[in-house]
Amino acid sequence: MKTKVALITGGYTGEAEVSFKSSAFVYSQLDKEKYEVYPIAINLDGWYYTDDQGNRHEIDRQDFSLDINGKINFDVAFIILHGTPGEDGRIQGYFDMIGLPYTSCSALTSALTMNKGYTKAIIQDIPQLYVAKSVLLFEAHRADAFNTVKEKLVLPLFVKPNAGGSSIGMSKVKSWDALQEALDNAYDAENTGKQVLVEEFVVGREFSQGIYRNPQGELQVLPATEVRTTREFFDFEAKYTPGLTEEITPADLNADQKSRADEIIKEIYIRLNCSGMVRVDFFLENETDKFFFIEINTVPGQTPQSFIPQQVRASDRTETAFYGELIEAALK
Repeated sequence: MKTKVALITGGYTGEAEVSFKSSAFVYSQLDKEKYEVYPIAINLDGWYYTDDQGNRHEIDRQDFSLDINGKINFDVAFIILHGTPGEDGRIQGYFDMIGLPYTSCSALTSALTMNKGYTKAIIQDIPQLYVAKSVLLFEAHRADAFNTVKEKLVLPLFVKPNAGGSSIGMSKVKSWDALQEALDNAYDAENTGKQVLVEEFVVGREFSQGIYRNPQGELQVLPATEVRTTREFFDFEAKYTPGLTEEITPADLNADQKSRADEIIKEIYIRLNCSGMVRVDFFLENETDKFFFIEINTVPGQTPQSFIPQQVRASDRTETAFYGELIEAALK
């Protein structure tokens, strides 16, 4: 019997478009001889599967089943749902309640890592890992946010929503005259919780690196990708507009840098109690050669051009084998 896989896609935010592209690629790569795969869209207008004839079949939310010429119960959920509710722990909590295994981090880890400020508090004492000086602002701080930031930090700054993905609502601020607009943009970004993280800028090279746990329980670190963009920083447009960014996989790191990065990323994965695949973004500061944490992504993009598929190929794995490992690890 084939393993029945619910491929979870869509979402409640503007990242749904990326989610659909990611899940379409994952679907194309999964071994259909082993897995019976049903793409399940989770949107504000419903949870459903669309068959080959275009007919829409609603999910029974009591047990996450389908009724198509009989009841279909899934063995595992493969979560490729960016933003809310796939990356913030909500869908994971639901699956925990109904007893359905899934490929991503737990509800608690997903909720925690969606909050950039809280994540930094957990990982800030990892050996050889550094975090930029920052200020975490809540809605109650909004009226005096400008003065708080100016008092505690020095320019240039990154201003970004404390929750959310794809660098939506993020700005680089090089003068105090631009700070208030950046704060307003971050506070008002869609579905990001009215919390803002302001960090001092780190001058250095930017990298992104994947890690996952295989079915044997072993941590597997993928080759890093270096990100070089023509934009001020790696924002939403740089991520998804062809030609704006150069991505080098595997990254040009010397043996010491690579060894340090691998050990740091393993410790981040362990410290945050991750499972499935995650991607860690970091800077390598030019003057000091220190690694500075940027953020962790617990449901990284999976389009053919995304970082994780690039890194899988660079490690001499196939996406088919890699996604199969994620499913088998979740089932254990």
